[in-house]
Formats: sequence, C-alpha cells, structure tokens
Amino acid sequence: MSQLSIVVLCGRSPRHLYFANRLCKAADVKAIVQEQARDWSMKKILDLLSHPAKLWRKAWRWLRDRKRYTGDKEARFFFGNDNPKLDREDLQVEVPHINHRRVLEIVEHHDPDLIAVFGTSLIKGALLEKGRLGIVNLHGGLSPEYRGADCTFWALYNKEPEKIGCTIHYINAGIDTGDLIAHVCPEVHEGDDELTLFWRAVKTSTNTFSELLDRLEQGEKFGQKQTSKGRLYQVKDRQWKHEKAVDKALRNGLLDDLKLPERVTWFQSHS
Repeated sequence: MSQLSIVVLCGRSPRHLYFANRLCKAADVKAIVQEQARDWSMKKILDLLSHPAKLWRKAWRWLRDRKRYTGDKEARFFFGNDNPKLDREDLQVEVPHINHRRVLEIVEHHDPDLIAVFGTSLIKGALLEKGRLGIVNLHGGLSPEYRGADCTFWALYNKEPEKIGCTIHYINAGIDTGDLIAHVCPEVHEGDDELTLFWRAVKTSTNTFSELLDRLEQGEKFGQKQTSKGRLYQVKDRQWKHEKAVDKALRNGLLDDLKLPERVTWFQSHS
C-alpha cells in the first residue's frame, strides 16, 4: 500500500464507487468528493424548451440510457451481489459541482500528494494547480485519438476494437489533453458489447491506477506530451444513426473470433 496522500474526485455511479474503494486500499485517501447530479436551473430549462431539437436529443439519450442500464447491470459487474457503496463513507463529501468552492477548501485543507479524478465534469481554475504530484485523471478512451465522451462506442463505430481502452493522464485546462501516463486496453472477446467493454476497461485501468501510486511513491516519473490533437467526441455527436451502425456491425461479426489480451503502455517522462 502506498503512503501517498490522496483526494479522490469522482461521480456517483457504481464504477466510480469501485474506483474510490480500490484507491482507498491502495493509498492514504483523505477525502472522496462526489459531484452531484446536474443542477437544473430555470435558465437551462427555458433554454431547452426554446430549442425543440436539443430537447428531443436530450430526451432520446435519457430514454436510451434507461434501457441500456436497466437491471442494475453496472452494479453487478463491479460489485457482484453486494450493494454498491463506498467502503469509507466517513470520507464522503458531496458537492453541487466539481468546481464548487468547497472542493478547493477540502484540497487546501488536506494538501494531498495527488488528486485522483474519475467521472467528473471539466475541472477549472485554481484546482488545476493543486496536488504536490499533480492531478491525475482516468479517461474512458485512448487519448489523443479518442477524447471526450462515449469513446468505447466510437471505437466500435470506427471498427477499431483494438483501440478500446482508457487513458491515465495528468489534467490540464483542456479536455483529455494532459500529459500521458498510461494507455490501458482491456481484454476483448467475441460476444462483448459496448458497456461490457467499457466497464472492463475501467476495472483494468483502476488496477493500473493503483500500481501508478506505488510507482510514483518510489520516485518514478511519468508524463509525455500528446503528439496530436486527435479527435474530441461530444455527447451530442452520438445519434440514432450511429447507434444503428454499431448494432449492425456487432451483429455482422465485428468481434467474431476476436480475443485481444489486456495491454498496458506506460509513458515515462524523458526529463
């Protein structure tokens, strides 16, 4: 177990709870700060009502996700028959959004060696400068080619299952553009689907993140600049026609006879 002090910033889904729990076993976690659901202000509601196309896309995504996540599949993947919850509920702090002043206060109070991030909205401002060893993010795609949202889906859409995976990287002011620490690709098998592949990538990457903490404590240096801008995928980019194309590709055997092993590529610092 690493002796590094950590503040975890994460979401509230079972995969985020799994990440936080695993890090609690791997290092000295001081606080687990969870971002609450999106705040629906009257201004945002009126904006949606005045843009029917935007409202329809959001409603469609909500219905799609209710269907995809039905039956507590994510909870069972990460927790089996156990109830998904934080092992250290005493460390839990809930905030309206990740850039709330309370987050900065918590970080300044604990002055951690590292800030570990998974599943929050974009971090801005003074928080970017905190953490003796920096802020490290777990992103659900292989940066720079797959930045942003739904990267497992887009790798399938582009017929590149070998590029399904996660990136562990330092956070800067951009979206998944910080210096690379590791690319983590999960096993890929015939019969897998988008969510299974994404969740497996997260679980594998969480183990790699824990290994990173030990290696940082031992003095290893990581971080290489991303060599291109790659592509940024946004939530709004994923439309019904893309969903149909991925469904068809999987039915037609995109993953048939495929058995890719787990692969981890580390990016050690040249300095």
